[in-house]
Amino acid sequence: MPKEIRRDELQALLDRGAQLVEVLPADEYDEEHLPGAINLPLRRLDAEAPERLRRDDPVVVYCWDSA
Repeated sequence: MPKEIRRDELQALLDRGAQLVEVLPADEYDEEHLPGAINLPLRRLDAEAPERLRRDDPVVVYCWDSA
């Protein structure tokens, strides 16, 4: 279930092995992304997540929108 978290909560999750996923398009991800983030564009998330993400570890999804 989606839940908004604070930076300190994010760091704690990452320290425990959580996977950080940025759902930006590849060109935006290439321009700038969070260190260690996995790029899974939103349009391909459902198709690629099962093969690219570990099932037993939490997943944190991040998307920055300037609008």
